[in-house]
Amino acid sequence: MALTPEPVRVGVWPFVRLKLRITGNGLRGRPARIVMFVLGLIAAGLFAVLGHTIFAVPGLLDRPEVGEILFPFGGAVLILGWVFLPLLFFGVDNTLDPAQFALLPLRRRTLIAGMGVAALAGLPALATFAATLGMVTSAAQLGGPAAALAGLAGVVLGLVFCVALSRAVISAFATALRSRRARDLATIMLAVVAASIGPLELTLLGVLNRADWDSVEVIARVTGWTPLGAPYTLGLDVAAGRAWAVPLKVLIVLAAVGGLLWWWSRTLEQAMVGTAGGSRGRTGTTDARGPVDQLLFRWSPRSRFGALTAREVRYWWRETRRRAALVTLGMAGIFLPISTAFAGGDGSATGLAFVVGAIAPIALANQFGYEGSAYATNLATGVPGRLEVHSRAAAHALFTVPLLLLVAVVTGLLTDRPGDMATQFGTLLATYGAGLALVLPISVRAAYALPDTTGPFSLSSGGGFSKTLPGLAALFGALIAGVPVLVLTSFWPWLGLPAGLVYGAGAYLLGAHLAGTMLDRRMPELLAAVTPR
Repeated sequence: MALTPEPVRVGVWPFVRLKLRITGNGLRGRPARIVMFVLGLIAAGLFAVLGHTIFAVPGLLDRPEVGEILFPFGGAVLILGWVFLPLLFFGVDNTLDPAQFALLPLRRRTLIAGMGVAALAGLPALATFAATLGMVTSAAQLGGPAAALAGLAGVVLGLVFCVALSRAVISAFATALRSRRARDLATIMLAVVAASIGPLELTLLGVLNRADWDSVEVIARVTGWTPLGAPYTLGLDVAAGRAWAVPLKVLIVLAAVGGLLWWWSRTLEQAMVGTAGGSRGRTGTTDARGPVDQLLFRWSPRSRFGALTAREVRYWWRETRRRAALVTLGMAGIFLPISTAFAGGDGSATGLAFVVGAIAPIALANQFGYEGSAYATNLATGVPGRLEVHSRAAAHALFTVPLLLLVAVVTGLLTDRPGDMATQFGTLLATYGAGLALVLPISVRAAYALPDTTGPFSLSSGGGFSKTLPGLAALFGALIAGVPVLVLTSFWPWLGLPAGLVYGAGAYLLGAHLAGTMLDRRMPELLAAVTPR
């Protein structure tokens, strides 16, 4: 009779010691990781201090009505951060992956408790706890010791809810997160988050200036009765004389935590072993075209230019770093004018839309670095330099020009001047063409190698600030070069579209001619520069 190992009964503290031991071993003899860990400590400390200060403001100013809005919304933002950030860090921090414990004969209850307590011993949990203690400070100022105790209990419940929610989500999606497609999606999510920070700040300021505070208070009260905000309003309820609400909100949070733990336990085993089967064969689609024609799009010309353009279009759509650049451009192009319009500046919205045209070509500043050693194929086949440059610019324009048109339309609608859409589009084309004229020669002369994308945070150029200077110079140069068209359209708006189109096209042709000539002379040096060492 076969013997099966009995599950081992252990406490939760070995998980904490294991986490700390793994962290220490990962830092030993690796200066780069030590630096990153120290930076993480500094970032966590700043987050804790800033969060504590913000949440303590209502109590220090004796403004409970501010806390009634700030605490539910702030707690909801923290909880959502605990949901999405672990998904981005999956694969970077191995302690997030349940598969690391697959070979250990542990009971499911022990494993869940140990992983949960180990998560509470991490920097995110400690920083979150320190930040939310500011709510306890406010509750103590507003309602005395009883409110402070209720606030402390709520902060602890909120932290437990954050950990349970994040671990349950990771366990449910762990199998999918191990795939290459999921890592690419994480990269896109990271680009969206990074590109949204500035526009969201401007939008938030504009919304605060125009907000209907009565409606905001109603939404805050509703949020305070959900698991997202309930644990963080217990202290305020006691301070306001609503002690009857405390047990009800505690029950809401405990029920939510219980449901999350049940979900976590149901998905934990699958998360540890992965999906052993279930792979479905793809149903192929028949294409009557030949194998070479299938590499081309139906609309692309049957020539070397068409083939190179089709290849570059696929690269921009499929390669992670290029897609991240397009996402960043899209976020900046759409939300910068929108956010400034919310802030009440129509002229600023037009000016920022003008800046978008200069930002757009920056993604091409190191276009050869995206390929690395794969550029040797073009060198071996003898692709002419001008043809190479024109095809790459055309592929980029297929994504960028429609976006510039959308920016012009959005800006015209936001500023209540729909008649200026054509003029705005013309100035965008002018700055885009001028930017291409500057960026294309830079991409040939100042190319550098990029690291492999092994994870969502492997986007560093590895070149430091000095290698970004040519791209920044091209950005400011494009802004300066676009000023004549901007001045011209201020006097004769009807000339905006034709003048911008001619100006941008002429600038691009000049820059492409120069870049193509340089590329014909520097192909071997360019290949050596973009090949990782």
